[in-house]
Amino acid sequence: MHKLFDLSGRSALVTGANTGLGQAIAIALAEAGADIVAAGRSDSSETAARVHAAGRRFHAVQADLSQQAQLAGVVDQALTAFGRLDILVNNAGIIRRADAIDVTEEDWDAVVGTNLKSLFFLSQATACHMLANGGGKIINVASLLSFQGGIRVPAYAASKSGVAGLTHALANEWAARGINVNAIAPGYFATNNTAALRADTERAPQILARIPAGRWGQADDLAGAAVFLASAASDYVHGAVLPVDGGWLAR
Repeated sequence: MHKLFDLSGRSALVTGANTGLGQAIAIALAEAGADIVAAGRSDSSETAARVHAAGRRFHAVQADLSQQAQLAGVVDQALTAFGRLDILVNNAGIIRRADAIDVTEEDWDAVVGTNLKSLFFLSQATACHMLANGGGKIINVASLLSFQGGIRVPAYAASKSGVAGLTHALANEWAARGINVNAIAPGYFATNNTAALRADTERAPQILARIPAGRWGQADDLAGAAVFLASAASDYVHGAVLPVDGGWLAR
């Protein structure tokens, strides 16, 4: 059974792997045997150290993932680093909180551009390689707000709903050609993105009271889902959006 989840000899490109959920996913894939390419603007030395501690190779690509012109180069650098690209994890994302009446065009474009547009074009660039080399695994990081509307995050909710729809659409096109496209939908996790929310003395207790597991998620809680969707164990799973939410959606 363990061979189903073994990623030995595979290479994974993980965006936004410097901290939080992306870092936890990168480390989980490394512990399962994959070499890791981390792409983003921030320093990823901590992730590199932990990947090396797992006995795997690590390569950092400095790139502004909101710039479409840089995305093909990210894939090229990943291929140059390890000679292959088997797994893409589209984790990088941003959030801007404001009442819908106050959202600016700049904030809307920044959130939708990073969370949805760049995700598509990086997937497209990666798929060009995967389709020519027998397939691969693409894992998108969606959200509970792929299913719900949230509060004071209209651009984020729109982008993450788009991520779910795009996951289905790409799976429909690429499943028969050897590429599995699926998504993980994290619930409320203790990360940098939720620091302000967790500090909100009104909202934070309301959120916690609705989570059946009785706690906010920790980044490591995504490890199993990520390894599953990256491995042979999920070879017949296409277009799934897997909630990892402590039971939030069950309430």
